[in-house]
Amino acid sequence: MKSVSFFFSLLSAALLLSGCNNEVDPTYAPDPTDPNPGGIENVVIYPDETYQTMESFAASDCWAPNYVGEYWSSSEKEEIAKLLFSQNISNGQPEGIGLSGWRFNLGAGTAQQGSASDIEDPARRAESFMDPATGDLDWTKQAGQQFFLDKALSYGCNQFVMFSNSPPVRYTLNGKGYSANGAFANLKDDNYDDFADYIAEVLKYFRDTKGVDFDYVSPVNEPQYNWDGNNQEGSGWQNSEIKRLATELDNSLTTNELSTKVMLGEAGAWNYLYETDGDADRKNVIDNLFGAESPSYVGDLTSVVKTISGHSYWTDGNWADLVGVRTQVAQKAAASGLKVYQTEWSMLGDGYDASEFVGFDQATYLDIALYMSKVINCDLVYANASSWSFWTSMDLERWDHKNRFLLISLTPAGGAYGDITGSGTHSATKTLWVLGNYSLFVRPNYKRVELELRNSSKDIFGSAYISPDGDKIVAVYTNLSTNSYDVKAKLNDANVTEIKTYTTSASQDLEEKVISDPSNPILINSKSVVTVVYGLE
Repeated sequence: MKSVSFFFSLLSAALLLSGCNNEVDPTYAPDPTDPNPGGIENVVIYPDETYQTMESFAASDCWAPNYVGEYWSSSEKEEIAKLLFSQNISNGQPEGIGLSGWRFNLGAGTAQQGSASDIEDPARRAESFMDPATGDLDWTKQAGQQFFLDKALSYGCNQFVMFSNSPPVRYTLNGKGYSANGAFANLKDDNYDDFADYIAEVLKYFRDTKGVDFDYVSPVNEPQYNWDGNNQEGSGWQNSEIKRLATELDNSLTTNELSTKVMLGEAGAWNYLYETDGDADRKNVIDNLFGAESPSYVGDLTSVVKTISGHSYWTDGNWADLVGVRTQVAQKAAASGLKVYQTEWSMLGDGYDASEFVGFDQATYLDIALYMSKVINCDLVYANASSWSFWTSMDLERWDHKNRFLLISLTPAGGAYGDITGSGTHSATKTLWVLGNYSLFVRPNYKRVELELRNSSKDIFGSAYISPDGDKIVAVYTNLSTNSYDVKAKLNDANVTEIKTYTTSASQDLEEKVISDPSNPILINSKSVVTVVYGLE
């Protein structure tokens, strides 16, 4: 039996979903002069109550990394790689955020087409290993992406996903990387097997030549959208077409003795996984692909992993949606025996609640990063996501977007709107460091554990994780309120040997502090994200 206060008994009974933080009083604002009111710890962590196993925190290499990795100076791209992948902490300062996952874009070849691709922004065109005209394979293509893939491997990143936005332009109906086929796949009817064979051939190349054995291949991206605009590669897909491609891909992977698994979903929004919304042939993805009675059922394919992936766009505008939608995802996925991956988010939407976000014009770089932490927390705690990925690791900072779409800001020599195929400089942004509050410390195979946070709300929230051998507990807290909050925790019978905190705020980037006395308060200041690492014995 747990020895906790009557308060925590009431709190547990009121949880929205087992393992999720409860919104007791959204107006709660602790007195900063009394960080431990009533002498009761604000936090209780139960190491023996476990939830999902964490597999990775990741980012993608669309689109700029291919140009940076190929054309920029060695010093610039080496420093960028260190920021993304290094797990080293030197004199109390992390060198990077230790990404444990990396998403590699299998491009469609619009870069080789140049202006004939009709994609207006050259920085949004992607290379392909397949020549659009001849179909010959050229492994020198996507050289910049290969550079960062090699760096990820060398730094100890251990999960790799290859994803595709569009089939190679040689196989598309309109010969373009964007679609003119509406809600249906931009893929010639007689090229499903060819597309699958091509994917398998690329996977073999990386396995045999580069030593990268991709864990997953994700062949379809955001199939609910038509992708008929000319701003990037993309294609719509029917659920039945996804099954057809998955079947061909299962055959190709098996024939080539590849261990890579097929991961499906990449839904454009979480709710598409369980709602139809007038488009049943592209939505209600879980039932369509993993319901045994569905004509699009893929659960019997050997290479298809029992994981469903989705993107956190459009359902992130306020705390109620963040909690409610993700709770439904967790319930629906669990009922179908599926793990959940969040595979893409950036601050794309424009419908954010004014009471929770100041708006893009007024927002600081930290404001955007703090909101990202809210999304990460809800994806992990309410959707039970085992992996979380930011959209793109680096990009040009244009049109006053600040750090909405990037972790690392790139500035070509000619300025933000200059030629990315020349040289340039980079800078780490607050989204990088806040993601690091999770990625650097919550490592693969850590399990999320029960955390009860007194007066948790949309402004003060957190989650906790235990290492595989039980020698560490990591808790990540975000404080969006105007006051400090004490997160000194009761860990039941755990014997704490050391405590370190890592803070990201307006003036700090994962700044380390050693807590010498476990009985002291651990204050989370306003507008900050703090990771608390407990050493145990």
